[in-house]
Amino acid sequence: MNKIIVAKKIIEFRRKNHLTQGEFGDLLGVSAQAISKWERGLCYPDITILPDLAETLGCTVNDFFEQCDT
Repeated sequence: MNKIIVAKKIIEFRRKNHLTQGEFGDLLGVSAQAISKWERGLCYPDITILPDLAETLGCTVNDFFEQCDT
């Protein structure tokens, strides 16, 4: 698993949904700081939150592990 790909995918899907880090965090029940850490590749989202993350962003869990467009 490549941390950079996961981070870029979270950013990509969050921006496509026109969500700030704070708005996205509120939807998931995590802080904007947690979202920031995920997007900077400092840590991963907890595996148990991945289905909610995907549902909120309108994608699949597998999408986070595929190559990025950018």
